[in-house]
Amino acid sequence: MTGSQPKLALVIGGSRGIGRAIVLRLAREGFDVWLTCRSNMEAAEKVKAEVEKLGRACTIFMFDIADHQAVKAALEKPLETRVPDAVVYNAGIAKDNLFVFMTKNEWDSVLHTNLDGFYHVMHTVIFSMLREKRGRIVVISSTSGEIGQAGQVNYSASKAGLIGAAKALAREVARKNIWVNVVAPGLIDTEMTQDLPKDRILPMIPMHRFGTADEVASIVTFLCAEQHMYIHGQVIGVNGGLAI
Repeated sequence: MTGSQPKLALVIGGSRGIGRAIVLRLAREGFDVWLTCRSNMEAAEKVKAEVEKLGRACTIFMFDIADHQAVKAALEKPLETRVPDAVVYNAGIAKDNLFVFMTKNEWDSVLHTNLDGFYHVMHTVIFSMLREKRGRIVVISSTSGEIGQAGQVNYSASKAGLIGAAKALAREVARKNIWVNVVAPGLIDTEMTQDLPKDRILPMIPMHRFGTADEVASIVTFLCAEQHMYIHGQVIGVNGGLAI
């Protein structure tokens, strides 16, 4: 609790897949939720209803994280009255292509959303957290950002950039009682991975299966909620052994 209010989590990209699982886990842990989405308000409203069934409050913000002004316009006013105890940066897109064929738009759109979006969100939120001298930040990167992946030079670059950004930010804010960590999912069974050739991929995973969104959410929730924490500036892989 912060004062008489429940804890609050801001989940960037919380309407589907891993983001939805994170929102629901945090709600079960007792967090109210600020949930963001880019365009799918129908999916966000469904998650909001699920959160409210769990007895927690949920507010939806719809904006494009690649647009700095849109982020500021959506979040600055609410931050004047309530500061998140936890921020989960989960939003991102993929536009895969072999690098030799990759268009400038495929490069720019992925970097603008995945990496610039981190700046846009955290630069808007971080001062309020520093003022309160508390908070947890969890950045969702990817195994592709740790070891690289053919056909994903743009995506791997953005996710590796998030790891570097989070580690540097962790050094800046630790003395203000703010923890910063990264969770790097491998192949997780979501809409994004439905069309992948599982018969070719599974032999590369020691556990021989895709992960679940809830398995990622459980680690994120631990990093957001655990009181006895000495984990800071770390990258925690949730990948079934794909990256060892």
